[in-house]
Amino acid sequence: MKIAPLADVKAQLSAYVEQAQTEGPIVITRNGKAVAVLIAPTDDEDLENLLLARSPRLQAILTQSRQSIQAGKGLTADAFWNAVKDHSEKPES
Repeated sequence: MKIAPLADVKAQLSAYVEQAQTEGPIVITRNGKAVAVLIAPTDDEDLENLLLARSPRLQAILTQSRQSIQAGKGLTADAFWNAVKDHSEKPES
């Protein structure tokens, strides 16, 4: 992993993109503090995973789900898979 100041990355973005593809993530700093990471996805699925991992909406859903489970309102594994099966067997309207 490489660390580079923002000014350098701005001046040589193409070179840093190439390095991210071949050498791995680059931490971008401003005034010595990390402000961004340049990551080259390996494929479309990797890109989707990276984007979802940072999605505020998905994080809110996961937080709500965890709280629900902790409050005893979650489904058992069997109940979950039965609900999935029931949903997949219903004809679409």
